[in-house]
Amino acid sequence: MTRISRLGAVVAIAAAVACAGCSVIPVSGPHAVNEAGGGDPLSKPFQRMIAIAPQKNWGPEQIIRGLQAAMAAYPDDPAILPTYLTPEALAKWSASGPVTVIEDGFEVVPPSPRDGTEAVQKVTLKARWVASIKEDDSYVPTAGGWSRSFELVKDKQGGYRVSDLPSGLLLTNSDVARAYRATNLYYLNGNTQDRLVVDRVRLRLKPTETFAQTILKRLLEPPTSALAGGAVTTSFPPGTKIESITYGDERVLINLSGPLDPLDLTGENSLMAQIRYSLNKNEVAKGRSIEVLVDGEAYSIDRPNSDERWLDDSGDTAYYVSKGAVHLMGKDGPAGAVPGPAGEQREGYSDFALSKESNALIAARTSTGISVAGLTREGQWQEVIQGTDLTAPTWHRDGSLWTYDRKNGFLLRYDPAGGRGPERVAPPKELKGLDVTRLRIARDGVRVAVTTGKNTVQICALTTAAGGLMLGNLQLLTTTEEGDEIRDVAWGDDEHLLVLVDSKAGQILNQINVGDGESVGVPLKDRLKSVAALGDRVLAASDDGSKVIELNQDRQTWNVKIEPDAEAPLFPLG
Repeated sequence: MTRISRLGAVVAIAAAVACAGCSVIPVSGPHAVNEAGGGDPLSKPFQRMIAIAPQKNWGPEQIIRGLQAAMAAYPDDPAILPTYLTPEALAKWSASGPVTVIEDGFEVVPPSPRDGTEAVQKVTLKARWVASIKEDDSYVPTAGGWSRSFELVKDKQGGYRVSDLPSGLLLTNSDVARAYRATNLYYLNGNTQDRLVVDRVRLRLKPTETFAQTILKRLLEPPTSALAGGAVTTSFPPGTKIESITYGDERVLINLSGPLDPLDLTGENSLMAQIRYSLNKNEVAKGRSIEVLVDGEAYSIDRPNSDERWLDDSGDTAYYVSKGAVHLMGKDGPAGAVPGPAGEQREGYSDFALSKESNALIAARTSTGISVAGLTREGQWQEVIQGTDLTAPTWHRDGSLWTYDRKNGFLLRYDPAGGRGPERVAPPKELKGLDVTRLRIARDGVRVAVTTGKNTVQICALTTAAGGLMLGNLQLLTTTEEGDEIRDVAWGDDEHLLVLVDSKAGQILNQINVGDGESVGVPLKDRLKSVAALGDRVLAASDDGSKVIELNQDRQTWNVKIEPDAEAPLFPLG
């Protein structure tokens, strides 16, 4: 193994940026010289922005463009930005706060002859607002225009300086693409603690440390606000620190310090899972064994072929509904009705939902409430939640059944193992007065998709801050245009929600990353009524209820799986 005391970033090819006051040069640092093909497996390629100080002959527009370049360079070189500010502005300015991200082609509106004098100029920067990177590293997309006015004054040397600058950094899309990486961190489900939950952040690459160090340092911190309030927890006890990370051809060696208990096997397993997924899912150290030391002493080893149970064990069998009866879906088509009453045709049952396969229960909505049946010959339909205006049922991975009582404005949770009726759960205050139309719990048992009205999807989390499960951390995911209507939503995996929209121009199916709002459109041919997904598999029911189709691996075309009389596809949970 090659031991390295400090690993710099692997660099990309040098590029030049044609803008006033900035350029991009390659950044290099110590790296493993014995690695054939070049490349530190613990880092990511990036380029550093190099800004220059304002020049005496620059006009107001050049000053503003140079200032923006200096903000892009600030985390790596904080010395240039102060040269653009007056002493008074510098005394008030701070880099802390959300990062504002704007489109590359921003416009600098020059001062008008009536607005200012030669000694004092007012300039406006206009752009399309792309996103904010919050202080917890979460990436929040935005929309619409953005503008900021700057007052420039001449100093004693005859050059312009900015007299006031709001705190925080202003970056372009290209700045973020160059210096940040979308990163998945993995925490433990705060309720069951048997499942990893992904938290997507934007992390800035640093020339002074490897990307592996950056990831693990952030993993030791609390999750983003989307998963606050006990929605997730961690196996790293307070006080844990990363002392070093080194690597060889076949292994990565992580030396930690802190109050880790070598006798806590459960904590060891979950801690190693958090490390492995946070590194490997970001393509860092992939294929290498991960060895963890505590204060230089052996703690645990994680092999590349370790099991995947930390991400999904809900089952992967596909089902579909035909004339009120639930059927199994085989590889090439129908595989027969499920046993018991759930596999028998009946009217008045709709919006079927399936629990984990290890304890398979089917739920359906009726005109008087929600009924449940076991997928066995002895199973019987039983109404477990009463109500005439309930959302479609959705299962939690702990075996409980959830719905929203639209008439009375609260959540209902029914636990089949509890032996008593449903309990009320207070919804977030932000939902009060809103028309809640759907509720879908993700397979991680933490995130919840909530649709309100006809055209809005919000993401919540099941928190445990008050000693029991509560719905909180409400955040907007997407809103359709006026007149459009959301037809269905379905969890593909813990990160992605499928949203089916009836629009004026036709149907739209988008796969949206709930961590940063990134959306990918799925081509459609037939009009769809509903969708279901599990990982890479996407199923849909045609609008006329005649067939179930499946999205091909090319993500462009669909194949017919079941016809005729195939009303709705189902996967466990989601």
